[in-house]
Amino acid sequence: MPASPSTARAINDRLALRLLQEEGPLTAGRLKELTGLSRPTVADLVERLQDAGLIQVVGETGGDRRGPNARLYGIVADRAHLAALDVRTRSVSVVVTDLLGAPLAEASLPMEGLGDEPAVERAAALLERTTRKAGAARLHTIGIGAPGLVDPATGELRDSAQLPAWHRRLVPVLQKRLPGVAVHVENETNVAAVAEQREGAARDRDTFVLLWLGHGVGAAVVLEGRLRRGASGGAGEIGFLPVPGTGGLPSATGCDGGFHALAGSAAIHALASRYAIEADDTAGGQEPPGAAAVRTALAQTGSPAAGAFLDALAERIALGAAAVSAVLDPGCVVLGGEIGLAGGPALAARVETRLAALSPLRTEVRASALGGAAVLRGALLTVRDRAQDELFGAPR
Repeated sequence: MPASPSTARAINDRLALRLLQEEGPLTAGRLKELTGLSRPTVADLVERLQDAGLIQVVGETGGDRRGPNARLYGIVADRAHLAALDVRTRSVSVVVTDLLGAPLAEASLPMEGLGDEPAVERAAALLERTTRKAGAARLHTIGIGAPGLVDPATGELRDSAQLPAWHRRLVPVLQKRLPGVAVHVENETNVAAVAEQREGAARDRDTFVLLWLGHGVGAAVVLEGRLRRGASGGAGEIGFLPVPGTGGLPSATGCDGGFHALAGSAAIHALASRYAIEADDTAGGQEPPGAAAVRTALAQTGSPAAGAFLDALAERIALGAAAVSAVLDPGCVVLGGEIGLAGGPALAARVETRLAALSPLRTEVRASALGGAAVLRGALLTVRDRAQDELFGAPR
C-alpha cells in the first residue's frame, strides 16, 4: 500500500537529515538532486525541519550566487549533547559530543584500588566535569560500554563473575544525579563490534565475529548486519568456552578454566615469559601487558624465540576462533582489542593459517583497526543513533 502523507513526510525528512549528516551542509537544490524529490517537496521539508529546530542556514554557496537558492542548510549540532563512557575494571573514559558526534571534551581516570562508593563517585564526577568542559548545559543521552551481561529485556547490567559491583551501581547513580537523561548500557565487546563495522576492519562485512583480546576475552556476533545478543544477553561470552590446554574447566562463577585462561592478557604475558620475551611497555602501562608482549615479539624480526611465541599464541587464539566458526560460519573473524591491534596483520595471518588447519570452513582473519579505542567509539556511535532516532524520528 502507498504510504500515507504523514509517513511519506517522515521518510523524506529522515532521508534529508541523513544526507545532511553524511554530506555536510547542502543547498535545497542539492537536496533535490540527491533525494530525487520535487522542488516543492524539498522546499516543504526544509521549512518543516527549520521550524522543528533540526536544521538551520549555515552559509551560502559561491559569491556569484545570492538568495534562497544559494543558502546552505546544516543540522543544528548543538540541539543536543551526548556522552559516551568506556567503563573498564581498571579505568573509565568519557567523551562528550554534539548531536552529530563531534567530540567537544574527553577525559579518563584510573579506577584501580577504589571501593565501590569512591569508584562510582569518581566516575560520575568525571562525567559531570567533562560535560561542563564541553560547554553543555545538559546531556540528552548517555551511552555506556561495559564488560558483563546486559539483560536484553531490561537493558540492565547483570551480575557477572569477577566484575566490580560499582559497574552495576553506576547506571542508577547517573539516572539519579541526571534526572531526565536517558542512560543506556551495552556490553563493551558489542559496541566495539559496532565501531569496527562502521569505521574499522569490518566495514565491508555484514556478517562477522569480533574476537576481543584485551585484559579479558569476549566475542561479538554480527549476522546479516545485525548485532546478536542471545536470549539472555550472553552471546559471545567466549571466556567461558571449554578448550584444551587450560588444565581445567570453567564454571558458572569463573572462567579461569576456559578460553580466558589461554587468551587473556595475563595468560599471554606468561606465555611470552616462557619464550624469554621481555615486554617493552611503550604505552606506559596504558595497555594490557599481553599487548606489550605481542608488540615486542613482532619487533624482534628474525628471532626464533619471538616467532615461536607468536606461533604458540596463534595456536591458542585459533582454538577459540575454530569453535566460533564451527557454530556460526561467519566467514570473517576480527581480532579486536588492544592485543588484536598490537598483533596487526602478522598475528592475524598466523591465526588464519592455524584456523584453516582446524576447520573446513573458510574463515578470513583480520586485525582490528581500532583496538581498545573501539569501545568508546562504539558507545558513541550507538548513543548517537539513539538520540537521532528520538529527535529525527525513527528510520523507516
